[in-house]
Amino acid sequence: MLAAWLLAHTLLITLDGLRDRRQHADIGVILGNKVNEDGTLSERLTQRLACGLALYRSGRVPRLLVSGGLGREGFYEGTKMRAYLRRHGVPDTAIVVDNAGNNTQQTVRNTARLRAQLPIRSVLVVSQFYHISRIKMLFRQAGFTEVSGVSPIYFELRDIYSLLREFAAYYQGLFFTEVPES
Repeated sequence: MLAAWLLAHTLLITLDGLRDRRQHADIGVILGNKVNEDGTLSERLTQRLACGLALYRSGRVPRLLVSGGLGREGFYEGTKMRAYLRRHGVPDTAIVVDNAGNNTQQTVRNTARLRAQLPIRSVLVVSQFYHISRIKMLFRQAGFTEVSGVSPIYFELRDIYSLLREFAAYYQGLFFTEVPES
């Protein structure tokens, strides 16, 4: 029974994460990932940023929030992500940096707090396909009603492990995560 549940859940989050419904939103939220020891971006993070950049350039989002924490390598992910976007022509006025987004829940809390300063009604999240369903659920728990997601077309062998980890993380978020205050 557990195996069937795991398989069904994995299939559903994969389909949800790979489906781009082409929505527009007030802000695109790009979740951080590893910055290498030499300060370069990991390929996974580069792909997320390229995906977010495409959303911005196509007019689907007028602003991008880059969220990540201080990695073991000594770099703030949000700051490095902003530098990437600036190098690719995104003006500072269209970039919001969250260097305190140490995990998915913290990114959602920090974004919810921004609603006091920015008119954010709708959110378009960018991360790996296996992560999208949980991020959307957490944003809905935080009171966002218009939440969509998109993922880069980038796959790694470690995605298999990540899919399994995401099964547990999804239900932990569903049942045990405090709804952030906005």
